[in-house]
Amino acid sequence: MNTPFRLTGLALCCLLTACQAVNTTSGGAVGVERKQYMFSMLSTQEVNQMYAQSYQQTLGEASSKGVLDNSSANAKRLRVIAGRLIKQAPLFRPDSAQWQWEVNLIKSPELNANCGPGGKIIFYTGIIDQLQLSDDEIAAIMGHEMAHALREHSREAMSRAYGVALAKQGAGALLGLGEGGMALADAVAQYSLTLPNSRGNENEADLLGLELAARGGYNPNAAVSLWQKMARAGGGAPPEFMSTHPSSSSRIAALQAAIPKVLPLYEQAR
Repeated sequence: MNTPFRLTGLALCCLLTACQAVNTTSGGAVGVERKQYMFSMLSTQEVNQMYAQSYQQTLGEASSKGVLDNSSANAKRLRVIAGRLIKQAPLFRPDSAQWQWEVNLIKSPELNANCGPGGKIIFYTGIIDQLQLSDDEIAAIMGHEMAHALREHSREAMSRAYGVALAKQGAGALLGLGEGGMALADAVAQYSLTLPNSRGNENEADLLGLELAARGGYNPNAAVSLWQKMARAGGGAPPEFMSTHPSSSSRIAALQAAIPKVLPLYEQAR
């Protein structure tokens, strides 16, 4: 009867040893200071490389279908906005200056956009066209998604998943070099990179994204009008972007409360 308890204790002991408390970004004017627990076996570089492969696969599939948009007015808008926001990223995280940032537009009716680990940005034409987004509103979305990457929320989710797997399977299954350990690692990676972000992570991305956009010279008030548009577009069934980025009156209220902190940065950037 004591064997499972001993196994769990060993797993938890290994987990505590393997996790490191870090703060991936500076807090900025909006004050995001939460410590994050990262599994030491998952380096930033490894997660970035893992996602870069998936990103290139997505672009390759889009190109083969003729839906990768590199030349439209909206594609050019995205590149300009991304350029201005990327310049601000090292203020929060100096090593992001060495990231291989990319931004691409895919022709699709999806109301969606994302920025994966390492600065790999994708927008879908649906979110720009159907919501008739201004440059300021595009910057609000892009800043939000870039903040997820800067805060390494995907790596954090993978670390949590590893912790759960370690506690359930035991230290040997996860830390060993056998096929079982590798299969578990692959499952954790696939699960974590597609997992919706928590409300806490969403709030961090809202706040840091707001400041990124403001520092880039984009009106932070656009974050409010953006989420109002998203709420109207949802109707009875929220669009995909909102399904993993929940919008609510409390979220809009939090943005409105933070706007005065970043307005001086916007005015200075202008």
